Amino acid sequence: MQTTQIDSKTWRKLEQKLRTKVGQAIRDYNMIENGDRIMVCLSGGKDSYTMLDILLTLQRKAPIDFDILAVNLDQKQPGFPEHVLPEYLKSLGVPYRIVQEDTYTTVTRIIPEGKTMCSLCSRLRRGILYRVAKEENATKVALGHHRDDIVETLFLNMFYARSLKAMPPKLKSDDGENTVIRPLAYCSEEEIQSYARIKKFPIIPCNLCGSQENLQRVQIKQMLQSWEKQNPGRIDSLFGSLQNVVPSHLADTKLFEF
Repeated sequence: MQTTQIDSKTWRKLEQKLRTKVGQAIRDYNMIENGDRIMVCLSGGKDSYTMLDILLTLQRKAPIDFDILAVNLDQKQPGFPEHVLPEYLKSLGVPYRIVQEDTYTTVTRIIPEGKTMCSLCSRLRRGILYRVAKEENATKVALGHHRDDIVETLFLNMFYARSLKAMPPKLKSDDGENTVIRPLAYCSEEEIQSYARIKKFPIIPCNLCGSQENLQRVQIKQMLQSWEKQNPGRIDSLFGSLQNVVPSHLADTKLFEF
């Protein structure tokens, strides 16, 4: 993929930084093993493009063998450019599958106008992707959530669900039949934005939940960005706290015998 005009040293530094972070996350959480078949979920956004790009690079360089299958769920949103992802994936020579499921009609029928659509949309999408993973004999399902997404989810759960949890870098699904991995867990959104801009990925905007401006997640993101501006490194510290949990210093009697 052709990159924009940018200082070569700066570009290589960013590329190496992201590749190192993804590689480290994969090692820390044993995300990819020899013989794995990774189903890379590609939405058309900057995060999933970056994830696929870096995983393809690591596939060529890693000391283990694993396969990659790119999968896109076409949710039949009006105006969705169906040709973009197939053309892009063909240009890379990547095996892919486009799954067409009209979840858009379902979500817009059930959720009143102006209400948050993310929860229902996410559940429908997750169920379909898990089904496809089994059909394709995928051993891992790779999602494009990054460090900032994980921290945002932590605060969403604390503020609105009274629960202390986030998005783990690796997770066994509730049905026990799928393993979800998040290779971008150590990467910041700012780094990914820069990488996607340089690589000129053919970004496809989300016209469903991604276009809703009053989402709780948007409010959390704005709060964290304000903190980061005042105290650079704050988001990284918050993420680090998720890797340094002391159950006895919390208050859950199910986790610790007080």
